[in-house]
Amino acid sequence: MRVGVVILPQYRWPEARARWNALEDMGFAHGWSYDHLAWRDLADQDWFGTIPSLAAAAAVTSTLRLGTWVTSPNFRHPVTLAKDLMTLDDISSGRLIAGIGAGGIGWDAEVLGDAVLSPGERVDRLDEFVTVTDLLLRQPETTWHGRYYQAVRARTIPAGSRSRLPMVVAANGPRTMAIAARSDGWATTGAPGPDASLDQWWDGVAGLAHRFSEVVEQAGRRPRTVDRYLSLDSAPVFSLSSAGAFTDAAGRAADLGFTDVVTHWPRPGGVYAGDERVLDEVAGLVTDGHVRL
Repeated sequence: MRVGVVILPQYRWPEARARWNALEDMGFAHGWSYDHLAWRDLADQDWFGTIPSLAAAAAVTSTLRLGTWVTSPNFRHPVTLAKDLMTLDDISSGRLIAGIGAGGIGWDAEVLGDAVLSPGERVDRLDEFVTVTDLLLRQPETTWHGRYYQAVRARTIPAGSRSRLPMVVAANGPRTMAIAARSDGWATTGAPGPDASLDQWWDGVAGLAHRFSEVVEQAGRRPRTVDRYLSLDSAPVFSLSSAGAFTDAAGRAADLGFTDVVTHWPRPGGVYAGDERVLDEVAGLVTDGHVRL
């Protein structure tokens, strides 16, 4: 079971650099940053750009994989995103993971003045977004005329000069799962109700994992060929509330077939509030990016 940690893009670079370096030194498999322009209760706090932050992290690390958790069509366009991803992958010597989702209805959906799309329209847009971004990352020139995106001889050179960077699609519903099933990986936050207990949350995750296996098989692939990422901190209990809570969560995820789990660097208060010493304890259980269960 590989373990990754989200570092929210809230910290000025000297502090952020120390955190990215620490993740690598502690042996975690991957580190992530939210790709939002502002986010929920933290919208009025410091919040820096994701792509520049990951570029800086790539420049000061050498083994840690880096990713967007997750980028979305709410304010990204495939042409400019593919160019940024290609560049990040080059700076990191092939360590980038592109986490992509449909985008919600919060800050990012309205900040550019666009109309908020219906759930079905957001899935349609995601499908086209992933398709076009994938094309741009595989070929040096792309022309596309779609419902949501246009590209006229868009150049992404040297796209495809080495193995294409992995794309991991966040999905909970059947249509978005179908998009993930043709990609390199699937990510999920689970699908809890507002008052779900911890056991109910895990029951929901189990249902999603089973459903995704079916979707992958329907796509003509073997379920074990698609990596599966679970965001542990969508559960009612913060995964780093204790080392025991983390190992229990990681073990349950492994039993459900997940290849990777993602937690969050503890914050002093509010969302993801916790003690950084627990992160240190969990790091002591990690070897070569994998947690000992």
